[in-house]
Amino acid sequence: MGHSAEITTPQERFMSLDRPAGPLLAVKHTAPPPRPGAIERSRLEQVLRDASSRLTLVVAPAGWGKTSLLARWAAAPGADVAVAWVSLDEGDDDPVRFWRYVLTALHEAGAVGPAALEAVIAPGLEPIDLALPMLLNELAASATRHVLALDDYHVLTDARIHESLEYVIGYLPPTLRIVLAGRTDPALPLARLRARGELTELRADDLRFTPAEAAGLVGAVSGRGPEDGDAMAAWRRTEGWAAGLQLVGLALRGGAGGGAGDRNLLDYLASEVLPSLDPPSRDLLVATAPLERLSGALCDAALETTGSARILEALDHADLFVTSIDGGREWYRCHPLLRDSLLRESPDRPAAGDVLARAAAWYAGLGRLDDAVHHHLLAGDAAAAAELLQEGSGWFLERGLATTFLRLGERLPEAVVSPQLAFALAYAARPGSGDGRIAHWLDLAEVGAGPGHAVLGWHDPRAAILTMRALSIAEAEPDVAVRLAERAVALEDVAGAGPSPASRAALASAYARSGRFAAAAPMLLDSWRQRESAGWSVGLTLQIGGLLGLTLLALERGDDLERLMRQALPLADAVERDWGAAAIPLLAALRVVEGRHAYVRGEVRQARDILEPAIVNAEADGRHLTVVAALVFLADAELGCGHAAAARAALARAREFVEDNAPLTPVAAQWLEEAEQRIGRASVRTATRTGRLIEPLTDRELSILRVMPGSASQREIAAALYLSINTVKAYTKSLYRKLEVGSRADAVSAARGLGLI
Repeated sequence: MGHSAEITTPQERFMSLDRPAGPLLAVKHTAPPPRPGAIERSRLEQVLRDASSRLTLVVAPAGWGKTSLLARWAAAPGADVAVAWVSLDEGDDDPVRFWRYVLTALHEAGAVGPAALEAVIAPGLEPIDLALPMLLNELAASATRHVLALDDYHVLTDARIHESLEYVIGYLPPTLRIVLAGRTDPALPLARLRARGELTELRADDLRFTPAEAAGLVGAVSGRGPEDGDAMAAWRRTEGWAAGLQLVGLALRGGAGGGAGDRNLLDYLASEVLPSLDPPSRDLLVATAPLERLSGALCDAALETTGSARILEALDHADLFVTSIDGGREWYRCHPLLRDSLLRESPDRPAAGDVLARAAAWYAGLGRLDDAVHHHLLAGDAAAAAELLQEGSGWFLERGLATTFLRLGERLPEAVVSPQLAFALAYAARPGSGDGRIAHWLDLAEVGAGPGHAVLGWHDPRAAILTMRALSIAEAEPDVAVRLAERAVALEDVAGAGPSPASRAALASAYARSGRFAAAAPMLLDSWRQRESAGWSVGLTLQIGGLLGLTLLALERGDDLERLMRQALPLADAVERDWGAAAIPLLAALRVVEGRHAYVRGEVRQARDILEPAIVNAEADGRHLTVVAALVFLADAELGCGHAAAARAALARAREFVEDNAPLTPVAAQWLEEAEQRIGRASVRTATRTGRLIEPLTDRELSILRVMPGSASQREIAAALYLSINTVKAYTKSLYRKLEVGSRADAVSAARGLGLI
C-alpha cells in the first residue's frame, strides 16, 4: 500500500514525534495586492474602515468587484489595524483545514501565538473543542486591533464550519472583527446580529459603480477617455456592474466602439477580445481555463511549455482579466467570468484532461496530494485519484485532513476503491464517533478482502476489518467490542505466527473498557513492552500507557504502576513540550493516572494540581472511562485537602457527564456510584449572588439554558437546536462560566434565582 504503513494499526490516530508541516498555500493567507491604477472606491473603503460591528458582510454575485474592493481596503485598513486574510476555495470545506488557514493568517498578522494553531490539529478533536476557546482567550488578552477577512466564503458548505464561526462571532472580543465576502448570505444568525447592531452590510446595490466611477474604470481599461455619452451608456447597460464595465473597456480598447453594447458581453469577450490578443497569451488563457489557480511553474508543467510566468505577468499588467493574488506575483487567477466563458466554449476539449493530469502530477511532486487528487478527479481519471489516495493515506491523516481525505474518497466510484483504500477511509471516519460511513467503508473493504489483498501489519485482512469494527462500537457496548476483537485475534493466530500487536492491543482495550481488568493487564503490559519493536507511534504508545495505568490502578498493582510512571512520564513531558496543545488527547488518560498515582502516594495537593487541568484534557478527549476517572479522582483529592464542597462539585460534574452521555461504559458508571457512596451525592447549591451576571448571555446560551430544567441530554438538545453536540458543549461551558457554576443542576438553580428561566 505504499504509505499505508501509516495506518497499519487502525486505533492509531496520531502523529509521529516529528510532526509534518501542514500543506498550506501561503498565497491563500495573503491579501492580494491592489491593482495598479485601480479605481478608488473611497466611499466603500471608508465603510470598511469605520465599521465597528463584529461582522461585516460584502455579498454580491460574481463580477461585482468584492475582492478588488477588499484588496484596496486591506492595503490601508486604518490606523493601528492589521488584516489577517484568507482566500477560500472548495478544498477548504473541512473544519480543520479552514481553521488552520484562519489561525495561520491570524498568527502571521500578530493577533495570536502558536498555541491555538497547534491545538487545531489535535487528533480526534473538532476545532471548537479546544482550539477556538484558546483563540478567543488569546484575542481577549491582546491589545492590538485586527480584522479577519474571509474571501469567497460562499464555497463552504460544512455545517461544522458555520457553527464554529458562529461560536467565535458570539464571543468575539473587541480586538478582532470579521469581514466576510461571498456571493450568497452565509449560514450565520444574520437577523440577530443585525438587530443588535453587530452587522455591517455591503451588497450589490452598494457595490454598483456610480457614473463617475464607471467612466474612470472604462477609461482605465480602454486606455482612452470615453466620451461622456459612451460612459453613461456603458453605465446604464451594465447597471454599474464592475465586470461588465471592464468588458466594455476591453471592447473600446479593441476599437469596437459601442457596437458591442447590444450583444452579450461575455460572448463578445470570447469572440472579439480574446482573438485580438497575441497568440501566446490567448493560447495560455484558453488552455489553462480548467485550472482554478495559475502560476508560471504550474502552467509550464501543465502545458509542457516555458515562459508562462512572463505571459501571466504581462496579462496582469495589461489588466486583461488575469489578477495577481499574492504580493510576489507568483500566483494568479483568471477572472471567474472569463474562465466560465472559456469552459462553456469547449468544456470537453480533448486537451483539458491532459492539462489537468499534468497539473495533478505537478502538485504531487510538490507534496500537495490533496490538490493532486482533486485535479485527477477533475480530469476524470478516477483510477489515478484512487491510487494516489491509497498511497498517500498516511499523508492526509498525519496532517489532520481526515475530512478532506473522506470527501475525496466519496467522489470515487466504488469500482476503483480497493480494500486497502476502503480500510483507510473507514479509519479516517473516526472510530467511536458514531459516523455511519465507517460501516459503509468496512463493508466495501470486506467484499474484496482475501488472500490477494493484504493490509500491512496484519496477517489476515479480515482481522484488520474486525478490529476496526470493534473500535467503532459505542463505548456503552464493550462486550460487543470484545467479541469482535476476540475473533480478530483468532483469525490472526490462525493466519500467521500469532496475533498481530495491533489486534492484541485492541482486544486489551476492549477488555479494559468492559471492566475485565485482569484479562486486559497482561495484554496491555505486553503491548507496552513491545512499544518499540512493534513500531507504535508516540501517540499510540501514550494511549496504551494511559489505558494500562487505569488498569493497574483498578487492580491496585502499585509496583507495576510505579514502573510504568517512570517509563511513560518522561515521554509524556517531552511530547507536551514539543507539541503543545496538539498533545492534549494523547496525554489525557496518562495525566489522570499521574494525578491518581500522586494521591495514592499521599501527595494529595499535588494530585489535585495535576488532576484539575487533566480534567479539561479528558473532557476534550471525551472517552467515558477517562472523564469519569478524572472527576472521581479529583473528588477524592479535594476531600483529602479538606474541600468537601469541591469534592461534591466534582462528583456533580461526573454525574452530569454520565446523564448526558447515557448509555455509559458500565465500568465508568460503577466507579461513579462507588465514589458517590464514599463522598455523598452533591446537593444542588447556588452561591450567594448579587443578582448580576459577569457577562450577558447570548441567544444560543439562553436557548440552551431554557431546556436545561427538562430531562433532555446534551445530544438531544443539540438535535432540537440543529447544532452539533460539540457546539452545544462549548456553549454550555461558557454558560457555566458566566453563571459561575459547575453543573447543570446548579445552572438551573442559579438561572431561576436570577429570573432567567
